[in-house]
Amino acid sequence: MKGLPDTQSESDHREILIDRVGVRELRYPATYLGLEGEVLHTVAKFEMTVELHAHLKGTHMSRFVEALHDFSEPLGGASVMRLTKDLAAKLESERAYIGCEFTLFLDKVAPVSEMRSKLDYEIGMECRHSAGEGDAIFLSLQVPVATLCPCSKAISERGAHNQRGMVTISVEADESLTFTEMIDLAESSASCELYAGLKRVDEKAVTERAYDQPVFVEDLARNVAAGLKVHNAVKWFRVEVENFESIHNHNAYAMIEA
Repeated sequence: MKGLPDTQSESDHREILIDRVGVRELRYPATYLGLEGEVLHTVAKFEMTVELHAHLKGTHMSRFVEALHDFSEPLGGASVMRLTKDLAAKLESERAYIGCEFTLFLDKVAPVSEMRSKLDYEIGMECRHSAGEGDAIFLSLQVPVATLCPCSKAISERGAHNQRGMVTISVEADESLTFTEMIDLAESSASCELYAGLKRVDEKAVTERAYDQPVFVEDLARNVAAGLKVHNAVKWFRVEVENFESIHNHNAYAMIEA
């Protein structure tokens, strides 16, 4: 092996720094912590990059996979940041970035029958390490919810139109902010939360709950934003809400960034 040329480490005459170089769409087994601290398994999709000095011809692609393979902690802001710093050290770079996406499943208990099922939430995580500018952790998730239109309820003699919606929360925060906190905030801000499994008695309960708690797409976005504004861990956030309208052939959308 000592006789093999190390082409990546050769000098490059163009002397142009590359901001980010590495691997994308790398799927790898991973774990995350459940509500009670149990270790749960998933498959995550990773993007891993570093800054490449202007004088170097290339990076060492195998070291990205090597770093991820040696990573054994459950996915979280603090743990992925440690991996990001390790990657920077392994590649001898001043800056490193790791992003990952995975599906988180949480147990849901139906409100009346107590039927148990699991609901899926799409999770995103970004960690940025810079030796000169500091570190930043960005979290994102998508929370499916149910909404009922206040206007429809106010003007209709019978019923009101309702629909599923998607709340997308993106935040810059420290590791004390958990995904379950953000999920709880989004679900409590909607007309009703969703469940994978419901009996008839549960369908009655969630339908009536939604009818008693109508929200416009604007209300839902503001409700979530209000909760994030007062959270000490949140440095920046963006809330996006999209309702998949049941009586229109288009979606309703609202966004708040602060």
